[in-house]
Amino acid sequence: MLVAGFPADAFGTNCYVVAAAPGEQCVVVDPGIGVIDRLDALLAEHRLHPAAVLLTHGHLDHTFSVAPVCGARDITAYVHPADRELLADPAKALSMDLTQLFGGRLPYAEPEDVAELADGTTLALAGLEITVDHAPGHTGGSVLFRLPGAGSPWEAEQICLSGDVLFAGSIGRTDLAGGDMPTMITSLRDKILPLADDTVVLPGHGPTTTIGRERATNPYLVEVAGMGGGRPAAPTRGL
Repeated sequence: MLVAGFPADAFGTNCYVVAAAPGEQCVVVDPGIGVIDRLDALLAEHRLHPAAVLLTHGHLDHTFSVAPVCGARDITAYVHPADRELLADPAKALSMDLTQLFGGRLPYAEPEDVAELADGTTLALAGLEITVDHAPGHTGGSVLFRLPGAGSPWEAEQICLSGDVLFAGSIGRTDLAGGDMPTMITSLRDKILPLADDTVVLPGHGPTTTIGRERATNPYLVEVAGMGGGRPAAPTRGL
């Protein structure tokens, strides 16, 4: 298996490519702001051919380049239906400050071909089997993508692309439109904590981690598991 990625120019959003092997088809996960040139270089380096784009959620820092990536190759973008409207109007999830950051207008286009993700389904794409877990809280349509990790750089039993649900040492913010902390807590309890400790987590921002490391040290998971003292401060990471 080939897994590679890099942080986008804006907000440090991780863009990933996943393939069964070099020279094969791949999926692109979360093509954010300013990624086109680096993504094209990464695809050329490994001789990869995108078969689909997978979106962990609908925030602009994860979706900004989805239309050009899909349009150039006539491929489908996959997103959970609860975040579908954000592909048409990403400003619905932005705070006032972020809208002002883009000068009140967003140079953004919606992809032409969009398919909706469903909780618990398995996607067969690019020679991969990718399980979808709906894990709302950061947004209403946040999902995890899980796939077997044998042959990956980590030789793990499982890999989890967690988007902005789980980071190394933190979780995604819940104070933007569509976010909700009680719902996030439920997702952490029901979707994250049951994963095996050796599951490798590829988050939407920041470094790679493991479920075991986060179970032991992430204050939000410690709190949800009922092992900690006081409740941690509200998360602020993610768009």
